[in-house]
Amino acid sequence: MRANLKPAIISAVVVAILAGLLLGIRLNQQGTTLSLVGAGPDVYWKIGAAAAFLFFFNLFRDQLSALWKGLPGLPKAPQKLVEVSHKPALRRLFWCFMIAAAIIWPFLSNRGGTDLGTLVLIYVMLGLGLNIVVGLAGLLDLGYVGFYAVGAYGYALMAMYFDVGFWTGLLVAGLLAALFGFLLGFPVLRLRGDYLAIVTLGFGEIIRILLNNMTWLTNGPNGIGGIPKPTLFGLEFSRRASEGMQSFHDFVGISYSSEHRIIFLYLLALLLVLITLFVINRLLRMPIGRAWEALREDEIACRALGINPTAVKLSAFTIGATFAGFAGCFFAARQGFISPESFTFIESAIILAIVVLGGMGSQVGVILAAIIMTILPEMAREFDEYRMLLFGLMMVLMMIWRPQGLLPMSRPHLELRT
Repeated sequence: MRANLKPAIISAVVVAILAGLLLGIRLNQQGTTLSLVGAGPDVYWKIGAAAAFLFFFNLFRDQLSALWKGLPGLPKAPQKLVEVSHKPALRRLFWCFMIAAAIIWPFLSNRGGTDLGTLVLIYVMLGLGLNIVVGLAGLLDLGYVGFYAVGAYGYALMAMYFDVGFWTGLLVAGLLAALFGFLLGFPVLRLRGDYLAIVTLGFGEIIRILLNNMTWLTNGPNGIGGIPKPTLFGLEFSRRASEGMQSFHDFVGISYSSEHRIIFLYLLALLLVLITLFVINRLLRMPIGRAWEALREDEIACRALGINPTAVKLSAFTIGATFAGFAGCFFAARQGFISPESFTFIESAIILAIVVLGGMGSQVGVILAAIIMTILPEMAREFDEYRMLLFGLMMVLMMIWRPQGLLPMSRPHLELRT
């Protein structure tokens, strides 16, 4: 215990100082001047409690570690259930039930639930795209939101200047994001690890700053509004159709309801996610998918096998960016308004957290993590100020409890007889 006294004091003091500066002091605007104002007593009590917790945690770290090892482990799934889950027919049946439940969801839920489901599907698509780069190819990308922004602004600018519809804009946004992913791949071919993360982080920030400063093209911080909504075979989901178009409720012969557009956007997002899953699963069974996994495990061995790491990295960046472009185009069409503030670094951090939390390379894990990371903040609105603190705490607990993720990717392996 005496050996842990010094680290415990240092950790408590550091937490008290940093938390006191970040949470205990705030800026208050009075006319044209700013003044420092102290927080209320409740904030200082929370800071003191956090410092005391860290002090005692580090002081009794050895005893807590022994107690943790003495606790019974988590119950394992029955062996028969594990064997049944590996049967292809049952797995297909499970996915059919999941897809059917996702299709039925907007018809059973209210408008808020359908909107939340659409947001979840957007993050699922982004997580699946980043999972190609980070989870399958092993390339740490912290600027993935840049491709998301390229897809959104690509469609918005095409619609504003060239009157392009959603479906054409979806293809253009995907191709434009793929081009940016291909161009980003060249400068980072020789980089790995932290250096790769720094370069990709810079790319994401450069995109956001350009969107802010190019006011002659992107309207700068004011953003772009009036982005056309998606249509269904030329049918608009508005009360009155524009000239030369027809509204959905008139064509079907039902009364107008604003929920029709909400349900259509949800089903469209679900269709995009299913297409993304199908394409990625097909790629994983092709040589390019095996090459991604070989590059992730050992680049030197990958070269020794005759695989070109340059082409593998470029393909991972390009294909991953394409799905981000699709998601960005759908996001712009759904919102009807975009601005550079929608594509900050925090979005990249959330998408990366989804991939790490779900399990590197695991598609089912990414879907589960996207649901958790999207729904939990909506359920705990009163803790919105501490959202990133809770995210960080959750990631730390995951690294301690289950570092491989919630549902890690099952990889084929061989075991030698003992």
